Amino acid sequence: MKVFLTFRIFLCILILRETCPQHLRENGTVTDLYLISEENIDQMRRVLDRGPYFDTSATKNVTSLVGKTGHLNCRIKNLGNKTRLGYNRRYLTPKFSQVSWIRHRDLHLLTVSESTYTSDQRFTSIYNKQTGDWSLQIKFSQLRDSGIYECQVSTTPPVGYTMVFSVVEPITSIPGGPEIYIDLGSTVNLTCVIKHLPDPPTSVQWNHNNQEINYDSPRGGVSVITEKGDITTSYLLIQRASIADSGKYSCLPSNANPKSVNVHILKGDHPAAVQKSRILASETFDMYFLPILFNLLVL
Repeated sequence: MKVFLTFRIFLCILILRETCPQHLRENGTVTDLYLISEENIDQMRRVLDRGPYFDTSATKNVTSLVGKTGHLNCRIKNLGNKTRLGYNRRYLTPKFSQVSWIRHRDLHLLTVSESTYTSDQRFTSIYNKQTGDWSLQIKFSQLRDSGIYECQVSTTPPVGYTMVFSVVEPITSIPGGPEIYIDLGSTVNLTCVIKHLPDPPTSVQWNHNNQEINYDSPRGGVSVITEKGDITTSYLLIQRASIADSGKYSCLPSNANPKSVNVHILKGDHPAAVQKSRILASETFDMYFLPILFNLLVL
């Protein structure tokens, strides 16, 4: 009991030192600290009674890929340290608050503290003592998980911080597919477009008949240009197309689904198919390569 009382007095002294006037902090004694005015006592109480509050510098918009794990981070300050002044305003009585995660779509209570309150076990609350973060972890994110979620603290009245969770499914496409016809000796021009990625892919690989294309092979005339951004585009160019260049071509982004097309190199015995291929190649060139050439000329 004596140890607890001594600790309580020491804690009060530390708090009072922070709220007392400068000249008392520099020249005062322990006795001086107990002579603090009523005004400073009220100031100390206001600081202590502020209660939990949210760090609003954290992002409110979180994007995750379908099937991946998403994290909504809620950083709370002064949680568990909310106190009130007790008897004679000389000791402190702690009052702790709980953190809950609520889904706005159906007002479903997902977690309370570190316990899950939903039958969907993909939702888990994780507390990081070092940063003060309460994270809602959503495993194997689905498109239906998109929406508004609220991190709520059980103060009186409750306070909350809303966040927007977006689950996206990347789309990979190769215009002109799934069958592309190229005239013998012409240039094969394949364009791979990747959309709806939270971050650009670290790499975009091209395969021919399930084998990675070697751009430094003795054949020569094979090159790739990749432009990364909100929409990532990769261009595969194969000059002087031969019969051996026929087959399945696959575009494999590092963080999206692959896409494949079948390329047919013709000797001119299918004019309708070749004509269709020429039209598609012309449209692709006008759509993707003309802007690049224009930028190069300007530079």
